Amino acid sequence: MYRTVKATSGRQIFQPLHTLRSAEKELLPGFHQFEWQPALKNVSSSWDVGIIDGLSGWTASVDDVPADTIARRFRYDVALVSALKDLEEDIMEGLRQRGLDDSTCTSGFTVVVKESCDGMGDVSEKHGSGPAVPEKAVRFSFTIMSISIRADDEEDAVTIFQEQKPNSELSCRPLCLMFVDESDHETLTAILGPVVAERKAMLESRLILSIGGLMRSFRLFFRGTGFDEKMVREMEGLEASGSMYVCTLCDSTRAEASQNMVLHSITRCHTENLERYEIWRTNPFSESADELRDRVKGVSAKPFMETQPTLDALHCDIGNATE
Repeated sequence: MYRTVKATSGRQIFQPLHTLRSAEKELLPGFHQFEWQPALKNVSSSWDVGIIDGLSGWTASVDDVPADTIARRFRYDVALVSALKDLEEDIMEGLRQRGLDDSTCTSGFTVVVKESCDGMGDVSEKHGSGPAVPEKAVRFSFTIMSISIRADDEEDAVTIFQEQKPNSELSCRPLCLMFVDESDHETLTAILGPVVAERKAMLESRLILSIGGLMRSFRLFFRGTGFDEKMVREMEGLEASGSMYVCTLCDSTRAEASQNMVLHSITRCHTENLERYEIWRTNPFSESADELRDRVKGVSAKPFMETQPTLDALHCDIGNATE
């Protein structure tokens, strides 16, 4: 029995079923060998890892209630390797176009990864025969935005790959799918906590991967710019969008923002939010609830995801209004 598959080129290819199966295996994370130097902390060195339980890697403490949800994900490094192998031809073509000698370019590659996470809305089962799960789903995904290389004798890095359609579903790769409401801070923390830990480990190591028949070394940089405001508030432990503290990046209240549209600056960072959460939790100055809330400026839960302080939608709107 013959089936057909559409290659990335869009051509129809007729193949026997077993050939298609093996072709599919190559496309899924967990097929390609790689290694990290130094080895990733707290992450297994095995590379042939397929789909895993979304909660694996979460070390529950005594007072944590086990998260009651279904989540499935790839291990972050395994998924990134699969994405890079998909771009193998583009990387080689980029080296050729830039006139770089393929055999000398084995180290110095820099990969910028955009992370995205958002709720997928109501996914409840309409006829009610399956397992009882939360009726909302969240997807965490990533996109390889650019790959550049700095040659030994050059000062500036040369970009050899740039994603032309960074917001297309073709370049956006799902990493983790979970049945959870995006405003359920605790469950999100339990599921995405291990993802964040893996990412942090990757920042301190180099990926060694065969591209074009040679082992090459990659450094990875992550940009959390694919989160909307609601998701950033959730991950940074801030009050929801109805809060009097209007912004995810500064301490402006609604009243201040309406009075002053010019003097807005990015003042918040992840570590400061963590410090404010500790003040909220411990109340070291024995203040009343209102005084304490005024001190922490809208921080209400423990943040768990590092977000880059880049301009958010609200500051853009304020800037446009000023113009």
